[in-house]
Amino acid sequence: MFIGDFMETHTRSNPDLNLNVYFRKVFLWMFFGLMITFGTALALSTVALPVFAYFLMIPYVFIVLILIQLALVFAISFFSKKISSQIALLMFLIYSFISGITFAAIFLVFALESIVFVFGLTAMLFAGLALFGYTTQMDLSGLGVILFITLIGIIIASLINILLNNPMFDLIISVVAVILFMGLIAFDMQKLKKFAENARTEEELNQLAVFGALNLYLDFVNLFINLLKLLGRRN
Repeated sequence: MFIGDFMETHTRSNPDLNLNVYFRKVFLWMFFGLMITFGTALALSTVALPVFAYFLMIPYVFIVLILIQLALVFAISFFSKKISSQIALLMFLIYSFISGITFAAIFLVFALESIVFVFGLTAMLFAGLALFGYTTQMDLSGLGVILFITLIGIIIASLINILLNNPMFDLIISVVAVILFMGLIAFDMQKLKKFAENARTEEELNQLAVFGALNLYLDFVNLFINLLKLLGRRN
């Protein structure tokens, strides 16, 4: 969803570019990002728990971290034509690390076995939906507007529920979010495939690999979070 503007400029295909190499890079960077995030979260919630507890006591620290995360996502997405693939990758890895800091709270709230179970479930769902998005002959582009409107609706509803603090409303939001991000995984995979087929140079393909990794990372993490809220056992 975040890379539509980037790929509007890539309209001519280059048969010399290897699609398999491209997707290996996409999933490699996505995997590194997830490992950095979850590794950082686990370390902070266990080995470095006093450090994390200190952060919790600082007013607005999580708001600042979230703002930094948003800034990095928008910088990677909307300045794609002005930065190299190496800089974009560095920004993505920094984003993954900062996400790990905010994710540490999950390891304090939910039981570790629940986190492991939901992570495995998310990985299986992700693999199946990504494969579907890559191989299907159906044109999923028509879902883009629906998915985007639903995403905006979930964000607004989540902000409202911060004030309402209604558990049932939160449950409904999580169910809708799971359906949304399952759809986004298939949608983004098909988009990434089409975009890569129209890349003109190796550098453009490398840039797109980072942006693709960011998109799929966000899909995976958001699906995981909402499944954990529905299925996870709290400490």
